[in-house]
Amino acid sequence: MSRRPPQRPPPRSASRRKRERRRVAATLGPARNRTWWQRRSVLNGVAAGVVVIVVVVLIVALRSTSGSSSPTSAATTPKPSPTSTPLASLSSAITGQTIDGIQCQANEQLVYHIHAHLAIYVNGVARSIPEGIGIPPPRREVPTDEGPYVESGKCFYWIHTHTDDGIIHIESPTTTAYALTQFFALWSQPLTASQVGPARGLVIAYVNGQRYTGDVQQLTLTAHELIQLDVGTDVPPKSFSFPPGL
Repeated sequence: MSRRPPQRPPPRSASRRKRERRRVAATLGPARNRTWWQRRSVLNGVAAGVVVIVVVVLIVALRSTSGSSSPTSAATTPKPSPTSTPLASLSSAITGQTIDGIQCQANEQLVYHIHAHLAIYVNGVARSIPEGIGIPPPRREVPTDEGPYVESGKCFYWIHTHTDDGIIHIESPTTTAYALTQFFALWSQPLTASQVGPARGLVIAYVNGQRYTGDVQQLTLTAHELIQLDVGTDVPPKSFSFPPGL
């Protein structure tokens, strides 16, 4: 007996093939949708985690910054110039009485609040202006990385120094043009064309880097003014940068 060849299934029609593809798509559709939503959920979770980490890092950074910084005060103000030998010591005779029209009050007056800088050279050598001028004893000094700082005293004259870097604080209840000689009066030191404190000789003055040809007793203290007094030897004017906040 001869074997019959195996019979092949009749070819599927185009319409039948379309129906089968639709059936397979309908079966796989939910699974594909589930996979897509699962991936999207994972991505959303990762993104949310990254946002949380960034927010936490920013909060920690801000807290660290606020904790490490301190309010602008002379106690923490860096001194931009090195300490040198004082031109003259503080006078103990000033006890709070009105001097040259300047009063000494319990608190610093901030209606008119500016700063100037004074540099003094004697025979070419820098001499410092001591801290505490215009702040009668008993003074309270606090140590800083830049040197001592006079935090308080019996009272505050409207012109005074907290540090020995030459920065003069003008803190007055009214807007007034104060003279450099008034500052020297609070220091109990003379200022003339031939004498600066105990140093005697020809006095050469520079204001904001320019040679001053007028009377040194007429020099006034203005905001961020740079005054340099040379006794005996002419020293080219030096630059100075005020600390931030002054």
